[in-house]
Amino acid sequence: MQTINTPALVTSGGLAALLLLSGCGAEEASSSTPTATVTVTQDTSEADQRVADAEAKAQEAEERAAEAEQRAEEAEAEAEAKAAAEAEAEAKAAEAAEEAAQPEPPAPEPKADQSGLTLAQQNAVRSAQSYLDFTAFSRSGLIDQLVFEDYSTEDATVAVDSLTIDYNAQAAKAAQNYLDFSGFSRGGLIEQLMFEGYTAEQATYGVDQVGL
Repeated sequence: MQTINTPALVTSGGLAALLLLSGCGAEEASSSTPTATVTVTQDTSEADQRVADAEAKAQEAEERAAEAEQRAEEAEAEAEAKAAAEAEAEAKAAEAAEEAAQPEPPAPEPKADQSGLTLAQQNAVRSAQSYLDFTAFSRSGLIDQLVFEDYSTEDATVAVDSLTIDYNAQAAKAAQNYLDFSGFSRGGLIEQLMFEGYTAEQATYGVDQVGL
C-alpha cells in the first residue's frame, strides 16, 4: 500500500507562505517608521511655532498695556496740575473777596468812567479794581467773580466794561502765575487760559509773553 505525503507538502507550503507574510510585515513596519518620525517632528515644529506666536502676542499686549498705563499716568498728572492751579485761583479769589469786604479807601483817580453808574455798579467797579490789583482776570472771569459776590450779572457786566483793562496783559500775568505754580506745555497753558475765559488770541499772546 503506497503512503501519500500530502500533509507534509501542505505544511511546507504553509510555512513558506508564513515566512513570506512575516517578511512583508517586517518590511511594511520598517517602511512605516520614517513616516511616523516625520509626522512627530512636524507636529513638534508646529507646536513650537504656535508657542512662539503666543509669546510674541503676549509680549505685544504687555507693551500696549504699559503704554496705556503711562498715558493714563501722564493724563492724571496733567489733570492734577490743572486742578491745583484752579484751586489756587479759587483761593486767591476767596482771599480777594475777604479783602473786598473790608473798608477800602476811595478808588484812585480814575480807572473807571463812573458817570451814569448806579451805586451798586460803582461798588462793583471798586470790587473789580481790587481783584485786578490782586491777580489776573479775563473779562468773563472777572464778571463771574463779581456775580459770585452777589452783584447782579447786569451790574457786574457794566462795572467790568466801564474799566479800561488790557486783557492781553492780564493773560500774560495769569500765564506766569500758572508757570510759577506748575509745569505746562505751550498748548496746555493756552487751553488753561482759555478755560479761565480768555480768548484764543489773548491766551496765545499771554503764553508768547512768558516765552513758552
